[in-house]
Amino acid sequence: MSTDLFDLTGKIAVVTGASRGIGAEIARLLAAQGAHVIVSSRKLEDCQRVVEGIVADGGRAEALTCHIGEMEQIEALFTQLENTHGRLDVLVNNAATNPYFGPITETDPAIFQKTVDVNIRGYFYMSSHGARLMAKNGGGAIVNVASVNGVVPGFQQGIYSITKAAVISMTKAFAVECAESGVRCNALLPGLTDTKFASVLVNTPAILKQALAHVPMRRVAQPSEMAGAALYLASAASSYTTGAVLNVDGGYLSV
Repeated sequence: MSTDLFDLTGKIAVVTGASRGIGAEIARLLAAQGAHVIVSSRKLEDCQRVVEGIVADGGRAEALTCHIGEMEQIEALFTQLENTHGRLDVLVNNAATNPYFGPITETDPAIFQKTVDVNIRGYFYMSSHGARLMAKNGGGAIVNVASVNGVVPGFQQGIYSITKAAVISMTKAFAVECAESGVRCNALLPGLTDTKFASVLVNTPAILKQALAHVPMRRVAQPSEMAGAALYLASAASSYTTGAVLNVDGGYLSV
């Protein structure tokens, strides 16, 4: 017996940081389930390549640039979204930055500020705008891509880990306050995943060996393995789920 629980036909979805990696895989899967996906990232040409792939597979998508560390770009994205579509059903906050690997006590103030602006302020105001637009049409789903580092700080990834812990707390705060307007908000916590973002970890044998020693499945995840969890949180399959934190980490946080 088939089910419509994961059907997103007629839904408008925005995925940030969707030009590659986890974001691109989430965008592709949401489109495959029927959503019209706005593929968003800093560079239009990179987003357009993902859109072309979705359309070639029979899906519906468009590209919109947005650097979520820039407030005016967030405003512009939502102005265009409301003018063009008049609604938002799914928001996946996936864009993030991690510009510093090193001792936490040596974190440069400019790097600190950049990381906070993107990973905390960006997620917060994307969610604020998104939740308000969703509420106008009866609700929707926000999925915040955080990290296992938000629970167990990554070594020499101090400020990044701190911001991801903030995303987890932010998710719960939005879940509590937006539930009555029909807006659900949940967090996805990827473990070590083979992306350009994590290339320093994945491509350094000594670091990778140490990292996998703490992962019961003893392997790195592929970006596509995060997409199914995002679909669950974005769809009617999770209709009574809000404020949840879903670990997709090969068992890392269970050890």
